[in-house]
Amino acid sequence: MTRLVIDTNWVLDLWVFDDPRAAALRELLEAGQCQWLACEPMLEELARVLTYPLVAKRLQQSNRNQADALAHIRQFANTVDVPPRHVLRCDDPDDQVFIDLAVHQRTTLLSKDRAVLRLRSRLASWGVAVLDHWP
Repeated sequence: MTRLVIDTNWVLDLWVFDDPRAAALRELLEAGQCQWLACEPMLEELARVLTYPLVAKRLQQSNRNQADALAHIRQFANTVDVPPRHVLRCDDPDDQVFIDLAVHQRTTLLSKDRAVLRLRSRLASWGVAVLDHWP
């Protein structure tokens, strides 16, 4: 089974903005055919981002609130322990935990973040594929 670490922007595309480019992955995750690995700091960041005006507006447009959206999304997360900090550092400290978990779990990292994408080749040497799209 494919295991992924998914950054917050991708999670929003999957379950808040219903991005058609994320539909195939959403179907796999919801069917249990793909595993999303997350730790509490990632889910805490998601909870915070769900309160941002643009995101809150989108939730309101689809008759959802932050708490319901978070509960719905969390059911698809396979929560794991917070990983140890990795020696490879990201320019964006908010993205570090995604890198740490992907390296610790030796799994694919799905991200659109420029700071993460710049680390693609270095992460590959640690066994992590970084994708900005699926598949």
